[in-house]
Amino acid sequence: MDDESNRPAGCPVEQRLVLDPTGRSRDAESEQLCARGSATPVDILGVPAWSVADPLLLEDLLKDPRVSKDPLLHWPDFERLVPDWPLALWVSARNMFTAHGADHRRLRRLTGAAFSTRRITELAPRIEELTDELLDAVAATPAGTAVDLRERLAHPLPIRVIAHLLGLPDTLRERFRHHVDLVFDTTLTPQQAAANATAFYGMLDQLIAAKRARPGEDLTSALIAVRDTEGDGGALTEEELRDTLLLIVSAGYETTVNLIDNAITLLLTHPGQLDLVRAGKAGWEDVVEESLRRDAPVAHLPLRYAVEDIALPGGVTIRRGEAILAAYAAAGRHPARYGTDGAVFDVTRPVKDHLAFGHGPHFCLGAPLARLEARTALRALFARFPRLALLPGAQLEPVDSLISNGHRSLPVLLTQDH
Repeated sequence: MDDESNRPAGCPVEQRLVLDPTGRSRDAESEQLCARGSATPVDILGVPAWSVADPLLLEDLLKDPRVSKDPLLHWPDFERLVPDWPLALWVSARNMFTAHGADHRRLRRLTGAAFSTRRITELAPRIEELTDELLDAVAATPAGTAVDLRERLAHPLPIRVIAHLLGLPDTLRERFRHHVDLVFDTTLTPQQAAANATAFYGMLDQLIAAKRARPGEDLTSALIAVRDTEGDGGALTEEELRDTLLLIVSAGYETTVNLIDNAITLLLTHPGQLDLVRAGKAGWEDVVEESLRRDAPVAHLPLRYAVEDIALPGGVTIRRGEAILAAYAAAGRHPARYGTDGAVFDVTRPVKDHLAFGHGPHFCLGAPLARLEARTALRALFARFPRLALLPGAQLEPVDSLISNGHRSLPVLLTQDH
């Protein structure tokens, strides 16, 4: 029950579930989180939190006004814990990801137009062109040579789409990718993470300066115009401008990379499910949603905070100021919603509801774009290479992250012998 020994901060370290920073214990962790109740104390790189894996409870908390994402207002441990925490950037950046209430609504409104249904529809032809260009390059691979589809398709497609939206010059695109990868790498030391953040901000400042000098028809220029027109008393501070760009580059890239990577992997390791798609018994939309449910692209998302005491089923209370970690990977397989076969990949599953993109006020703005990119990439890939197969004997290793849920590489052969 709810006594002080079970509190995240007061709970002995050996009683907390210590999350593996390498991501290699992901499936076992998900099983443990599902088995340990509605909310359980965990250790996330030395910081205590309540992990919530039950999708029914998590859905409620994600829309509960008593749960905040603003650590400056609602996390008393912020100043004590964050300076030496490798994930400091995840909670210290000032953008809609870490905003609450009216501030969140203001910041979300400023970027919402770029991800509207109309804008996403307009992007569809460009996404198809980019996909075809990437697959043309893949097709040039000599017969019998392995191709890393994470490197050749899952990575470059989202970063090129985000580059198009933000007006990133080609000279910055790959460097941005490098820094985003390190933001999600939870094996870095605090010093390495801080150095990466400094370099990342340096690139953002470079981008902002370039766009101030020569504005374009892109989201970066539009945000700068809002900032420069309205000034300090207006809708966007200089810090929020930088951190909003940081968020769009990071969130708009990594989640989609993992979605495409995981969906390809699941289809190649479950050929019967691919047969169902080819027979018209399921669509690419079904593949995307089932992939999101079964292997959420973001496994754990830091952090949220209790604005006041929140009583949970089972007698547990999350006390005011305590941190909350959304366990999306575990929630996507939880028996409370999916029964005993939550780990089964089934594109015909009648209930594919999931929380992979969050829920409530902070639901991911880029979800429609990520879905469109994944559908486009999958449809084109399997039409172009109908005999696609995993490289025999390939060991698919997870990326070094407890947040990002994908593979280091995805080696395939474009044809297979029968």
